[in-house]
Amino acid sequence: MANSSARSAVLMGLGLAVLGASGFGFLGLIGYALTPADKVGVLGLYMIINILGPGLFVALEQETNRVLSSGTAAGVDPRPGIRRAALLGAGLAGVTVLVVLALSPILVENNLGGHPSLLVWIVVGTLASAAIFFARGLLAAGHQLTGYAASLATEGLSRLLPCVLLAWLGYAAVDGYGLVFALGGGFALLVALPWLRRVLAATKVTAEPADPVNAAAVLAGHSTRTIAHGLVLLGLATLLAQLVANLAPLVVSGRMQDAPKVAFAFGMAFVLTRVPLLLFGPVQAMMLPALTAAAVRGDLAEARRRIGLILLAVAGVGLPGALLSALAGPWLVVTFFNTEVAPGALDMGLLGLSTVLLMIAQVLQPALVAFGRHRVVSVGWVIGTAVLVGLLVLLPMEPIPAAVVAQLVGPLLVVLVTAAGLWRAIGHRAPVRVS
Repeated sequence: MANSSARSAVLMGLGLAVLGASGFGFLGLIGYALTPADKVGVLGLYMIINILGPGLFVALEQETNRVLSSGTAAGVDPRPGIRRAALLGAGLAGVTVLVVLALSPILVENNLGGHPSLLVWIVVGTLASAAIFFARGLLAAGHQLTGYAASLATEGLSRLLPCVLLAWLGYAAVDGYGLVFALGGGFALLVALPWLRRVLAATKVTAEPADPVNAAAVLAGHSTRTIAHGLVLLGLATLLAQLVANLAPLVVSGRMQDAPKVAFAFGMAFVLTRVPLLLFGPVQAMMLPALTAAAVRGDLAEARRRIGLILLAVAGVGLPGALLSALAGPWLVVTFFNTEVAPGALDMGLLGLSTVLLMIAQVLQPALVAFGRHRVVSVGWVIGTAVLVGLLVLLPMEPIPAAVVAQLVGPLLVVLVTAAGLWRAIGHRAPVRVS
């Protein structure tokens, strides 16, 4: 068991490393291949897909993970719940596309460099994201972390390698780079299919559940209404989480259209400081099955132990990352992304600190989901987002300093609210419920 866990952790680490490196390779390529105005447009596509994909559809991943994990722990058939999650996820993807199209005039003018075609690739990327995040929920709950890791690596490589070819050929139009980035989730799904088949083949339950009362409660959590409720609350929370994590560059680029070089340099600095967050994201997928099983058993001590270990890992990864952002970040941005303006060292260090806060929030969220405290997650992100947007708009400061302050205060409030909710959840024995 220990060897299997270590192997899974190594594979996930490799998959995350490939995905992270490929994302930065993609941005580095557009930094050299495109004009300043076109760089801002493709960066806008990159940010929007990364807000909508992980933002909305991590909720679908976590609900699918919860349904399969709780069914397995209680000895009940999770397949009807999985089908309901798939249908609801498709509906969520459709609504998202309609909202994107409704906002198209604003997005094209302010964030996509005036390129309507990039909006098409955002729609493609949204649909691909819905499919792969649903699949990853099944892979994580079914302990098929090799397939999960393979999907991460494929998503990254399928975005990077074609762009390397485009850049080598001297291709300098935004459409090729936008299409390649948008299709990454689709290629990841194709690679994950063999492991998905194993998960679905193993979900059949043949024995009677050991605790019929608990099994009935778990099955109630697989109803369409409960899953939809969880998707709405988690979808709101995870979308707001991505807005809190990524909104500032979009606001800065919109307010600094007369200074695209400065806006692009800030966007690249922002992306660089988010490296630990990107690499830490799928830790939620690995945490949720064990925490859900602990919640079903009422094993609060085990839940506290696991959460504590992950928080120590956050400190070990995030704090050195913030320091490195301040010391070497400006040089890396200029050298790697070919920016003509160097971002401030203090700005990058503070953005790195905000990343640590966001990582803490990523630990607290799946723990609250496991204990059915979806509403606490949503409330935390609503408060954090409202304060962040208010500071971005109302602070009497230049756009970049205002963005840095907002990126610190918003995540801090999220951590305080969700930590208080989790303390209540694991500080006493409570029934598992979606609230």
